[in-house]
Amino acid sequence: PMVAVDPGLLERLVANLVENAVKYSPSDERVLISASAMADRVEVRVVDRGPGIPDEAKDRIFEPFQRYGDAPRGAGVGLGLAVARGFAEAMGGTLAAEDTPGGGLTMVLTLPAASGIEPVRPDLPVTATS
Repeated sequence: PMVAVDPGLLERLVANLVENAVKYSPSDERVLISASAMADRVEVRVVDRGPGIPDEAKDRIFEPFQRYGDAPRGAGVGLGLAVARGFAEAMGGTLAAEDTPGGGLTMVLTLPAASGIEPVRPDLPVTATS
């Protein structure tokens, strides 16, 4: 299904999530991106196999100027996830962090599905890896 969102905000939001996942994943591990339709919403998951984050820190990573643990030098100032969550909420959605089974972190973006809009390219795959 389609979502009624600002394309620029959505692109920047997903780019932030993918950049973080690639940054914190081992170089030999792929980042998985998947999308699913669920009733009246669309869920996008960005899955990495990095070190993960303890439960007590999962909400803090969305606060401005927060970087978890031993973030690599030059890794930014800690605004990416705060901005991403702000964009998600501005479009009527949510952004949350979950544990990846087997290790890592999964970022879950949920957006409301647009009713009555047909997909432009229904033949596109719904799963991609980087």
